[in-house]
Amino acid sequence: MPIEFLRRTPSTVRLCSLREDVLVESNVEDESLLVTSRWGEFHISDPDPIVNESLRRMSLGPVSLQNVVSTVRPWRSGNAEYSDEAASLERVLTRLSGSVVHSLGLADTHGPLFSADPVIRNPAFTPPSVGSSQPVRLSRFAAIRPSDDGLVLESPLAPYRVVLHQPLLSELIAWFNTPVATAELASDLRIPQPVIAEIVSYLAASGTVLIGDDNARFAEDDDSTLQGWSHHELLFHSRSRMARHDVASGAVYALPAEQPPTVKPVPEGEQLALFRPDQSALAREDTPPVDVPSGNYDPGPAVTQLSAAQLGELLFRAARLHSVVPVHPEMGVSYEISERPYWSSRGVYELELYVSVNECAGLRCGIYHYDPQRHALTLINDSDADLIELLDSAKIAAGSTKRPPALITTTARMVRLFWMFGGNAYAMTLMHAGALQQMLHSTAAAMGLSTSAVARDASDVTDRALRLRWPSEVGVGQCAIGL
Repeated sequence: MPIEFLRRTPSTVRLCSLREDVLVESNVEDESLLVTSRWGEFHISDPDPIVNESLRRMSLGPVSLQNVVSTVRPWRSGNAEYSDEAASLERVLTRLSGSVVHSLGLADTHGPLFSADPVIRNPAFTPPSVGSSQPVRLSRFAAIRPSDDGLVLESPLAPYRVVLHQPLLSELIAWFNTPVATAELASDLRIPQPVIAEIVSYLAASGTVLIGDDNARFAEDDDSTLQGWSHHELLFHSRSRMARHDVASGAVYALPAEQPPTVKPVPEGEQLALFRPDQSALAREDTPPVDVPSGNYDPGPAVTQLSAAQLGELLFRAARLHSVVPVHPEMGVSYEISERPYWSSRGVYELELYVSVNECAGLRCGIYHYDPQRHALTLINDSDADLIELLDSAKIAAGSTKRPPALITTTARMVRLFWMFGGNAYAMTLMHAGALQQMLHSTAAAMGLSTSAVARDASDVTDRALRLRWPSEVGVGQCAIGL
């Protein structure tokens, strides 16, 4: 971090503060400082007066470090001791860069225009010089959304999240949709060009705004590692990891007023008990499912007639509920988990199965919900039109020329995950869906049944046909049986 905070452009003020989750403590015995942040603890031994005072003021809110330095050591900037202490402050702030918020304000207004809040451990913040004719543009991965602190400008590529405190910034950023020069902005908005350049410089340092070359080309456009990524996919990936955001994730235990049930209540409709295979016979005669994915087992040609007994056996072996047990983990939170054949983190098991039956001996056509506790189906929709639409959608997605005898649709009750995993919930449910798909495919193969994963479904068709309350319950996967 160069000593950028000691520089001031006319009409703008550079400010620094510590994130609200940072705690600065003094040790009176050895006069050291302990800084505690989301990234861990930082011990600062023998801090000089400028470091002490700067961190104290920064913990209270945005402050001009130029003012702090001149207050603590009101000497000329050419003084050697002044330079040494400023360099010492620079080193400390570099260590704490993941907790230092950089703000920019105007000299004649109260409060900052915007703040760049770090979202990674060791970000660099180096505002570049911006020429009056250089083109400026938002990153194609950037997006604006509301938050409790104001509008937020962020990008999964950016090491900082920008919080917009003043309407001026919202208006200015709207101009960055296409390449534009700061001189043009200054003329159209009637704002001094140095002010526009300073704002752009800070936004560029945050990683949300790009500065192009003379041909209006931007480094991001020619980066081969980014060409396959869309905004939504890269954002989702970044949110499913620990860095590049500060959304609560993992075992957050954000309990709702009423915990979602471990097992979804059985919907209204005709209920049909399913066939239960003899487990002792299975143990003696069955092909281990673990051998199937390695290519050691050939299920043979697709079945011409699926039976209710086969469907019952498949669901029994791959998805039935073994038991429900209470748990009392850390933080004094109590809840229930269940045990089923496929993997689910912490036993949450938020997935639901729906079976669309087309041709199955012993089972009439219709759309059913599977109850894993009772091992039974409940008819929830007997509309031929809805059934055909679901099956045709799966047929096309699977690249088949015929409708599958049966289609298993997997959904997720997201509220069952949100209270546990917070911002990582959807990424977690996709892992669970993959585990269930693997169990369905390997079990079906061991039974001599062919299956085909359906890459994507028509969500509006699925939601309507399955009577889902989207987005409380969402479709996350499909498996066609007999294709």
